[in-house]
This record gives sequence, C-alpha cells and structure tokens, in this order.
Amino acid sequence: MAQQSFGVIGLAVMGENIALNVERNGFPIAVYNRTGAKTDEFMAKRAGGKNVVAAYSIEDFVKSLARPRKILVMVQAGAPVDAVIKQLQPLLEKDDMIIDGGNSLYEDTERRTRELEPTGLGFVGMGVSGGEEGALNGPSLMPGGTETAYKELEPILLKIAAQVDDGACVTYIGPGGAGHYVKMVHNGIEYGDMQLIAEAYDLLKNALGLNHQQLHEIFAEWNTTDELNSFLIEITADIFKYIDPDTQQPLVELILDAAGQKGTGRWTVQSALELGVPIPTMIAAVNARITSSYKAERVAASQEITGPTGKYEGDAKAFISKIRDALYCSKICSYAQGMALLSKASQEYNYNLTLSEMARIWKGGCIIRAGFLDKIKNAFNENPTLPNLLLAPEFKQTILDRQSAWREVLVVSNQLGIPVPAFSSSLDYFDSYRRDRLPQNLTQAQRDYFGAHTYKRIDKEGTFHTEWASQA
Repeated sequence: MAQQSFGVIGLAVMGENIALNVERNGFPIAVYNRTGAKTDEFMAKRAGGKNVVAAYSIEDFVKSLARPRKILVMVQAGAPVDAVIKQLQPLLEKDDMIIDGGNSLYEDTERRTRELEPTGLGFVGMGVSGGEEGALNGPSLMPGGTETAYKELEPILLKIAAQVDDGACVTYIGPGGAGHYVKMVHNGIEYGDMQLIAEAYDLLKNALGLNHQQLHEIFAEWNTTDELNSFLIEITADIFKYIDPDTQQPLVELILDAAGQKGTGRWTVQSALELGVPIPTMIAAVNARITSSYKAERVAASQEITGPTGKYEGDAKAFISKIRDALYCSKICSYAQGMALLSKASQEYNYNLTLSEMARIWKGGCIIRAGFLDKIKNAFNENPTLPNLLLAPEFKQTILDRQSAWREVLVVSNQLGIPVPAFSSSLDYFDSYRRDRLPQNLTQAQRDYFGAHTYKRIDKEGTFHTEWASQA
C-alpha cells in the first residue's frame, strides 16, 4: 500500500472537503470511515482520479501513512473523538500526531493534549471555520496544542487555508486547548453578528415596511461599504432575493422563526462568566435563539399580550442610514467583547495569544470574515496591550460620530415594540464601559447589609463593614 502524506478519518461533508483540499494542494491522502459504504461512495464519486487511498480498517489506514503520521479526525465532538483516539493510540508511534478538526470543547482538548503528549504523540486541536465551501476551497484554521506537531503540519496547513493579502489564514494559536478556545469565541462573535443582522432586518421590514427586493438592495449596498463588507452581510443580501419555486414567495419568509444552536455560543457565555468578562451582545444573541425556540408559546402569548405597533413615520432613507450606523457600532462592541475575552483567557490559561494574529486569520475563509478585521488587526499591532477595542482611536471616533443615530434607532425600536436585544446590549456595554461611576456601590452596600460581605471606600484605604440597621 502506498505511503500517503496525510490521513482523514470521517467522511461527512466537512471531512470529505478538507480531504479533497489537502489532495488538491499536492499532498497524497488516505481516508477511513467507520461505515465502509460511505468510503466506497467517496472513492467512486468525488475522489475519482485523485491521489487518494481508501482503507477499510483502522489498522490498514495507519499502515498507509508515511511517518510521522498526520491524522485529521473529523467526527462528532465529544465521546466519538475519544473513541477514535482510543482506537488509534496503540497503533501509532512516537512523533505521530492526531488533529481534532471538529468543534470540540476546549477543556476536552486540554485533557487530550495532557494525555497524549507524555506518550510521545502530538495532539492538535484545530478550529476550522468556513463551512463546507471553506473546507474545500480554503478555511480559516485555528490550530493549538503540541507545537512540534504544528511545525510538521505547517506546510500543509499554509497551503489549504484561505489566502488573504497578508498571508494564509492560519497560525499556531497556542498550547493545550488554545485553538478550540479561539474557535469557540469566533463562534460567539458569529452568534452576535447574526443576531445584530437579524435585528436590522426586523427594523427594516417591520418599522419601515420594506419588501424583499428592497431588503436585498440595502444589504447588497451595505456590503460595498468599508464598515459592513462581510461574508454574513453578503449572504444576507443573497437570501432576500431567493424566491421559493413552489410558492413564488421570498423563501426566508416561509422559514420557521426558531433558530438552532450546537453549543459553541453557550460555551462562550459560560467561559466568559467563569472568567468574569462581560460579553452582553453574545449573551443576548444566545438568549434570542433560545427565546425563538418557544414558538408555540410565543404564538399563544401574542393573542393575549398587547404592545405598541405601527410604522416609522419619519424620513425612511435617513432611518435606513441610522440602522446601518447602529449595526456597525453594535458590531464593534461585539468584536470588542470577543477580543477582551480572548485576552483574559490568554492570561488565565497561558495561551500567549497574539490578538492581531487572531484578527488576521479571520480575514478570509471563516464565517465572520469582514473588511473591518484589518482595522482590528492594525489596532492590536499598534498597541498589543490595548485593553479594549473601544479605546482604539479609529473605533472610538467611529462610535462617537455615530452614537446619536445608534441611540435613536433604539428609541424607535422601543416605541414600536420591536425587540433589539443585541443592539440594546451593545449600547449598554458601551455606556457602562465609558462611565467612571456605576450604581454597583449600592449593590455592594446591599451585599454588606444582608451578608456582611464588606466593601471598600473611595475616600480611604481598607475594607469595611457597617451595621446598616442601626440607623434604620
């Protein structure tokens, strides 16, 4: 059996597409799938005429690979990854490496790295973003774990990753679970981005009464701007022009308004709470998806609970521009929260993340790729210790110039009863961050009153406790 350069386990669409990407870039591959029929189908169709070797047992798969063996595992996160590792480990030799390319929880990746590295094996937890198309034509890759293993993989990863003006969208992220942690936060930002776009759509449709053609034109125009040019805005414009062939209605309006989720957004929220980093835009996005899932309950409630209705009566063109400004300001806040979370996790877990590099590798291939990521990269290049993106000169001025429009959009939303939780949370984040005095002095006094939790004062050093009821 020929000795192949790279192996892929798991031939669902993502696994197939990455395998073909690797082979197209000059690296002979071996493939294995638990179900042999799936392997047969891949070999007969998509792999036809390519430098691909099929294996029908894990043993033959391992034997087909040149050393050090490079094995990408593309199976469902969780127990299935552990099961594959358990099968592989007795068959591998020192310096061979396993790459987990799924959406694994970073804590699982930390554990697997700790277990495998002492045995002489390399383990790389690699976030892969870009969906099916990205996997085939060039994803954003976020590999972390065993650094020596990454160095062996680097020639392949540099070729298969998306290519942008300043290089391939891949870099060594850091030790342990760093790669999957960064991918998790990437997905949290993605949740925020998608919810913000949904709220802009809701306002354009229900406050202004715009039809699907007008929505398509607005999002297509926004995608030409420096501020909002992005993959998600681009596909949103495409979605609005798609007509259902069966009903001749805009297909998006026929889709049930109950959004799914696979867990990475929730994990991001949980991690932020554990690390004490505020990410209200992402939390609002996760909550919005959860609320949407209560479809039957919402329909019943709509028959009993009333609120304001109606349309915006002012200058529609001017209000569209204000919605665009609100979207961009909120988007900046969402990314600011994500970068702040990465910074805190880097300190807490010794990941040694370079935030400018995180922004750079997201410029192509991934779901959150956007033109303004170059500005984020530059902001952290100019000031690597920047505590928050809101303090970067360009972003600070951008929001200062647009905040009146942002605030007006929220006022109108409230007046019309249109929920904008991510817009609102983003503005609250901005207003909280810019204030030198928040009302949590009262919160701390309450904690001291009922629990003797003590407090600090602004006028003298020390820790204090007061018998508050003595003056009641």
